[in-house]
Amino acid sequence: MCIMAMAWEAHPRWKLILIGNRDELHARPAAPLARWQDEPSLLAGRDLQSGGTWIGVSEGGRAAIVTNLRGYGAPSPDRASRGALVTDLLTGKGAYADPETARLEDFNPFNLIWIDGLHAHFLTNRPAPVRTQLTPGLYGLSNGALDAPWPKTLALKTALLDWLVAGAQQPLALFDALRAESLPEGGITPDAPSDAPDEAAISPIFIRNPVYGTRCSTIIAIDAQGHGTITERRFDPDGERAGEDSIGFRWPA
Repeated sequence: MCIMAMAWEAHPRWKLILIGNRDELHARPAAPLARWQDEPSLLAGRDLQSGGTWIGVSEGGRAAIVTNLRGYGAPSPDRASRGALVTDLLTGKGAYADPETARLEDFNPFNLIWIDGLHAHFLTNRPAPVRTQLTPGLYGLSNGALDAPWPKTLALKTALLDWLVAGAQQPLALFDALRAESLPEGGITPDAPSDAPDEAAISPIFIRNPVYGTRCSTIIAIDAQGHGTITERRFDPDGERAGEDSIGFRWPA
């Protein structure tokens, strides 16, 4: 279903640290992280089934990540792709490029973090559309409410906080936190069943499952001067590393 943690303007060296796992059917086709040929400023993986993305950055000064939202049943196939919302926000083009006017009700249930370079925002469309500007700080998100204290969400936020406190030197070290397969002990069990039939009610940060599991981990790190890197590490159905790509970029000052 996906999980992420974010430090937004929470450390003097780093403007943004965004880390997350994409959990999805292994059979769903996807292209790895790359600079899109049709949108050269966009750096992201690509869902080859619907055409959008789940996490990415734009050299125009934008970043975004989306997660599904539990408790509303299986997704309806006739609704717009949530990946299209992410893509439009990143490129500033398309029917959903303006988060203030975008018809969030067109999509299956979602949570979304969007950064426009100056501000971070949280968007959701259930139970009603919400658009909220986020203050600087540390955030966690899986498939419930923002900062819902699910065990896996608390564990990933704690790992990010520990990294920041320890000196915040090597962002790629956070891949270890995204690879955690043990079930955390603390937190509150989700009160809604997963909409993914192959996902357990309580799951670790990294899901190893041959049908539905963690497909890739992504780390976005942007320093206070706007120098950034996005790195994607991919996994096969056995949960083993299947590839890695990293792209440097620069946000406008």
